[in-house]
Amino acid sequence: AQGQRNTMEARFLNRNMKHPQEGQRLEPECRPFNSDNGVSWIRQDKDGKLHFIVYISPLSRTTFPQNERTSSQFEGSKQGSSFRLVVKNFKAQDQGTYFCIANINQMLYFSSGQPAFFPATTTAAPTTAAATTQSSHVNKDICMPSSEPGTSSENILNLYCEIFIWAPLAGVCLVLLVALIVTIVLCQKTRRRRCRCKRPPNGKPGAKPCVPTRHI
Repeated sequence: AQGQRNTMEARFLNRNMKHPQEGQRLEPECRPFNSDNGVSWIRQDKDGKLHFIVYISPLSRTTFPQNERTSSQFEGSKQGSSFRLVVKNFKAQDQGTYFCIANINQMLYFSSGQPAFFPATTTAAPTTAAATTQSSHVNKDICMPSSEPGTSSENILNLYCEIFIWAPLAGVCLVLLVALIVTIVLCQKTRRRRCRCKRPPNGKPGAKPCVPTRHI
């Protein structure tokens, strides 16, 4: 429950601690509307899982997970009407959103979440020369030989390219060879069917036209 009257406030003592550095000391503070009840601190990680940190009683007694009274990483205490959590040495596993919870009159009251994450790191964009080199490698013709040691897949691709080039040329040569053979055969048959006739003596005009003889 987060009522308008009965509110809980959680904040960092240092307002610039939303992006703490590794190894830094983190101190969130919780101010419930009723300090006569204890307060629990929980953390929600990036995956949305909740992790119990500590319960602080109205008498400033702390209970950590597995009913431990102390912790090497956290401290808890009540100072006046506020319940304070101390992260001694902020680490990567401590990143998340911190809440405080109070059980008042059989109702759970949640504070607003206080995020604590490392500053975002930006990676430098690749230079134009590197991008151009990468694109040239990607667009390289697979049929071109490479000076680098070739893999089995590259050898197979080169073999396919050679087949695609030489197979059509061999087919054209075969067609031309068949056409030449057919032409020679037809010419031989034509020469055999030559005309057998008597020539006129001395080539004088008036000779009878020759009649081709048929072979049976």
